[in-house]
Amino acid sequence: MVKIFKIAVIAGDGIGPEVIREGVKVLNKVAELSGDFRFDFTYFPWGCEYYVKHGKMMDDDGIEQLKVFDAIYLGAVGYPGVPDHISLWDLLLKIRKEFDQYVNIRPIQLLQGAPCPLKDVGKKEIDMLFIRENSEGEYAGAGDWLFKGKAEEVVLQTGVFSRKGTERIIRYAFETARKMGKSLTSISKGNALNYSMVFWDQIFNEISKEYPDVETHSYLVDAASMFMVKQPERFQVVVASNLFGDILTDLGAAIAGGMGLAAGANINPERTYPSMFEPIHGSAPDIAGKGIANPLAAIWSASQMLEFFGYKALADTVIQAIEKILQEKEVLTPDMNGTSSTSEVGDRMVDIISSMLHDERLERPLFSQQ
Repeated sequence: MVKIFKIAVIAGDGIGPEVIREGVKVLNKVAELSGDFRFDFTYFPWGCEYYVKHGKMMDDDGIEQLKVFDAIYLGAVGYPGVPDHISLWDLLLKIRKEFDQYVNIRPIQLLQGAPCPLKDVGKKEIDMLFIRENSEGEYAGAGDWLFKGKAEEVVLQTGVFSRKGTERIIRYAFETARKMGKSLTSISKGNALNYSMVFWDQIFNEISKEYPDVETHSYLVDAASMFMVKQPERFQVVVASNLFGDILTDLGAAIAGGMGLAAGANINPERTYPSMFEPIHGSAPDIAGKGIANPLAAIWSASQMLEFFGYKALADTVIQAIEKILQEKEVLTPDMNGTSSTSEVGDRMVDIISSMLHDERLERPLFSQQ
């Protein structure tokens, strides 16, 4: 019996629709070649253009509409004229919080053929998996704005670190490191943030006693920033708070090929609610509509979706196909020093994946059963 996965597509703003189109193309081809499952995509017109017309980023009952789906595929939000805090908080962060997507997974891997600004660094040295707390911390939205416009004006931005929230993300990271047989590094700033990060360090140390088989490290965020550039091989699995994880993964993208290869998954591990998959490069309004946006990050996030649904081998095939297209250097967008269009990259990816899965089918007829 063919399994059907219901996917909500929020292509969003700028280049979002362009790159998501190619990710959908890849997902459909993988499903077709597998034969075990297929995708049922439903599109929602939400985002900044919707906000300009309706005064809101999504329908009032948008969360209720999304609950019935197995996953959400998000392109990008943000466009000139709509304040960033509105586009972020009223759609992206709203979905993350309402659906308790408390695990953000961002792979930082230098694929063969990808550009790297670091000297004498290769694929083996840059192979990290960041697990970022995604529901509270510095992005909890807690605080106040007092005496606006007056001389005594005061702004309070409060980081929220609950024991539940901190324990569950750190334990998830330990479980991941154990499963992968890799070390786990915690990112902190306990020397300066004398409440939140001292608490974070305490919880990390407590939980580490439950995983004596997992090698652990802990770095201050400023030191970690330096080591990611000078000694990236130090990092395997990394766990970080919402803010530190956000910043360091952008640094990671810079050393692992650029934002055009940066993918992210927002996971509800209990699967009570749908999880969400997205490229993290933003809406790039300056190139929107030109057909030159790099779809590889959107395709990488599609591979994360495949893995989430239990198709690890197929997810790995998509990553291998990305690596192959980077090595060929024949069909790439301008940001990767190529001259091809967004759709041409997507078409070439489909061709590569088709060839790979055809060859694998000949070697192992039941390749799609994970």
